[in-house]
Amino acid sequence: MRGKQKMSDAVPVITLDGPGGAGKGTICLLLADKLGWNMLDSGSLYRLTALESLRKNAPEDAQLIEIAKNMDIVYVPDGVRLKVMLSGEDVTDAIRAEEVGSKASEIAAIPAVRQALLERQRAFATLPGLLADGRDMGTVVFPHAQLKIFLTASPEERAKRRYKQLKEKGIDANLPELVAELKARDRRDSERSAAPLKAADDAVLLDTTEMSIDEVVNQVMQMASECFGNKVV
Repeated sequence: MRGKQKMSDAVPVITLDGPGGAGKGTICLLLADKLGWNMLDSGSLYRLTALESLRKNAPEDAQLIEIAKNMDIVYVPDGVRLKVMLSGEDVTDAIRAEEVGSKASEIAAIPAVRQALLERQRAFATLPGLLADGRDMGTVVFPHAQLKIFLTASPEERAKRRYKQLKEKGIDANLPELVAELKARDRRDSERSAAPLKAADDAVLLDTTEMSIDEVVNQVMQMASECFGNKVV
């Protein structure tokens, strides 16, 4: 454990936690580009596990653990989004399906699966620095991160953002159903026994309901500059 802490201290880490639709992924990608740092989309790891489990009809915990440990994953920056490759297949859009998201939330409540993915996540902390996006980045995965931010927004605003994304991709969506699904997922994520969704005690709370993407990015960049000084480009 001491070795992990030394690595964490040596590598600048910014964690961005929060519920689905708060803007974590978009903000993280933009910040990683500005800073020239690495990026971890931890939610995609759970979504990838969920996608594989649905494809393989693997309901047992032991099967899920094997999937989590052995997935062949590659992340490729692609403009304003992060392309996710699974065994050579572009599954960027597939893992964003509502069915996959719901399954990922269920899988994330299984302690053994979370443990299987823990070391994979920590391995992303390499120089020059890391932007880690998720739900337990600041509380569990990188508890020694130098800057922790908890992004949030109202369920209605988050549902609107998700609705807009789906419609832009030509995917049919129902706004009231999205609001209900987000609220259900929030409850599930907050009430689970394994690493529940919550802000770290030393996290900065940032409500993005009334903020533009640029405003959020600029505010986090200012925090990063104050925290890391000359390590920030």
